[in-house]
Amino acid sequence: MAMASASGSALCFTDASTPRAIRREFGALCFAPRKATFGFVDKTLMNLDRLRLSGLKPRASNATAVENGKQDGRSATDSDKVPTPVVIIDQDSDPDATVLEVTFGDRLGALLDTMNALKNLGLNVVKANVYLDSSGKHNKFAITRADSGRKVEDPELLEAIRLTVINNLLEFHPESSSQLAMGAAFGVLPPTEQVDVDIATHISIVDDGQDRSLLYIETADRPGLLVELVKIITDISVAVESGEFDTEGLLAKVKFHVSYRNQALIKPLQQVLANSLRYFLRRPATDESSF
Repeated sequence: MAMASASGSALCFTDASTPRAIRREFGALCFAPRKATFGFVDKTLMNLDRLRLSGLKPRASNATAVENGKQDGRSATDSDKVPTPVVIIDQDSDPDATVLEVTFGDRLGALLDTMNALKNLGLNVVKANVYLDSSGKHNKFAITRADSGRKVEDPELLEAIRLTVINNLLEFHPESSSQLAMGAAFGVLPPTEQVDVDIATHISIVDDGQDRSLLYIETADRPGLLVELVKIITDISVAVESGEFDTEGLLAKVKFHVSYRNQALIKPLQQVLANSLRYFLRRPATDESSF
């Protein structure tokens, strides 16, 4: 993982490019690697079984950091007026780059610190633009790997991008912590609402032509979710070709193009995949001592 350093066959949160809040909470925590497939290429996926929100402590500091040295003057405790932060990782719209989009009402600046953090992950921001609509100010970046100039396909690195952006939101806009799942671990204000995983989880699979299917997942967000989803999908020999991962407040909304041996998933395999994902996503609420 780009924000973790390698130690033998394990990965550790000790590298300087790891977001500060994550290094502070996890220290030298290491994960043993697993093998899986993403986009037809073998990838090493982290064992994220220990990466859970439970047991982590919120930040003690109430200081308001401001990205690019600007302060918006809003109260961090005025949760009624806090917009929903949105982080989108889009692998579909640009064939040559990964598109990252960040929205937090009209509160975001130029995100220079976020771009620097992405460079520390070994990435280049090849294009950036901003547009406004009724939902707020949208900052969009086209990102490629610095070593190859190609779009990001490694799910670990995609998750590192997501966590880095969310960490910067928490650091420079601490009021966002009440609207983000990671706010429970790293934010000044924990989320004001608790998401029921059983109620929040929705999974559907539809054909998207003869060669692939379209998998939709909506569930409660948590750190490591993107990597874990790819792992559970590829464990049953289903390939993840491309897709989009949206973090919308406390929820994660996922759209993956998937296939089995270059064909769309047949109904029985769709059911197996859906059941595997439902079991996995609800697993944190399962009492293991009952088995």
